[in-house]
Amino acid sequence: MSRIGRKEIIIPNNIEVIINEPEILVKGDKGKLSYNLSELIAIETKNKIIKLTTKKTTQKAQAIHGLSRSIINNMIQGVSKGFKKKLIIQGVGYRSQMEGKNLILNIGYSHPVKIEPPADINIRVENNTNIFISGINKEKVGQIAATIRSVRPPEPYKGKGIRYENETVRRKVGKAGK
Repeated sequence: MSRIGRKEIIIPNNIEVIINEPEILVKGDKGKLSYNLSELIAIETKNKIIKLTTKKTTQKAQAIHGLSRSIINNMIQGVSKGFKKKLIIQGVGYRSQMEGKNLILNIGYSHPVKIEPPADINIRVENNTNIFISGINKEKVGQIAATIRSVRPPEPYKGKGIRYENETVRRKVGKAGK
């Protein structure tokens, strides 16, 4: 049985959870999210506590057990607090700017790179080198951050590129001259 799946989910006071098998709808201050629960998982609510159990003891049911619990917990956190990621651009001449809702990156290519975020994701740029991504869906926030980082990942010799806020890049020693 999944260790994560066995944990209970505590619903905060300002969050409303509506369960219509198999769909789960979570409403909060920042918005609403929904998730379709697998037929292998049973859900119970009692006194602002959600508990997930498996209907069968198959390997697939056990795998989906922890996944479903994590997704529902992330939905509750997302509609109450939201999720944020910060990216930092390093390199001479590398910069970013906003053009309406779109992010424009000038990072050493012959053309600027344009990234259009989904409707429920907010992108903000500070000092042309700091990019802040926020939203209620953890998966979308992480995916947009990974997409932006993949345009120019940090390289190991000079450390230039786009990196996450707390990411450390292992530096390599360059060529040894003769």
